[in-house]
Amino acid sequence: MKERAIGLLGGTFDPPHVGHLWLAEAAREQLGLDSVLFLPVGTPPHKEGRVVTAVPHRLAMTQLAIQDNPAFALDTTDSDRPPPHTTVTLLPQIQARFSEAQLWLLIGADSLRDLPTWVEPQRLVQQCRLAVLPRPGVEVDWESLETAVPHIQHATHWLDGPSVALSATQIRRWAEAGRSLRYLTPPVVLAYIQQHGLYRNQK
Repeated sequence: MKERAIGLLGGTFDPPHVGHLWLAEAAREQLGLDSVLFLPVGTPPHKEGRVVTAVPHRLAMTQLAIQDNPAFALDTTDSDRPPPHTTVTLLPQIQARFSEAQLWLLIGADSLRDLPTWVEPQRLVQQCRLAVLPRPGVEVDWESLETAVPHIQHATHWLDGPSVALSATQIRRWAEAGRSLRYLTPPVVLAYIQQHGLYRNQK
């Protein structure tokens, strides 16, 4: 009997964009995932001092972004719980619900490179496997990464396919400048952003 496999894609999703969707779809196809859970974070631990769009807006945009893919699902476990919102404390909660499943944390190469700055990265790689999509211009120094997080290379699987140099930060800046977001995020998300006046004239 095939072991169930679930992908976990966490993030601020402020806003969700085509880069998120492509990472999730590449992992779903290449790893044979049964589902991919999109897990918007409540209070991003790496983004202190930055104004973050309210959780209800980010949940709504994420749901809209994934609604046409039956393998994708919105999961509010992280946004519903009190801070601190760290991945290493989130994973046991997800594993408790899917006790027989292999969990895959879906990240970009930049997140892999920066993993030593995460909370308890060694414990994290013992809880799940990492599915990593390359990002343009991002180099991973395996020697220093292995020193910081032993056995991380064994826990990592590289995904194939086009890499996308796109971030939500770039999209917000583009929106604040009054530029078009068409083709950067799904049309339904773009419509939501416009309807609610998000990312305009922010300081």
